[in-house]
Amino acid sequence: LSPSQAFTELQAKVMDTQQKVKLADLQIEQLSKTKKHAHLTDTEVMMLVDETRMYEGVGRMFILQPKGVIHNQLLEKQRIAEEKIKELE
Repeated sequence: LSPSQAFTELQAKVMDTQQKVKLADLQIEQLSKTKKHAHLTDTEVMMLVDETRMYEGVGRMFILQPKGVIHNQLLEKQRIAEEKIKELE
């Protein structure tokens, strides 16, 4: 390979890597927002009395769920987001 061809290939690799890093940063930012939203929602849910009627959105309908189920779903959402963030980093 001539030096100019090698430089061109290297430059293309650098640009590709930069795009991948930007994409990973955007995904990390989105997952962080999801994790924070789930945490804040869980904090509010835990302040409610146990007899409070809670509904889970499923598609275009809502299903009555106990407080414990909603709490576990929010914790799971936080855990999954944290795992994906670590994987991307």
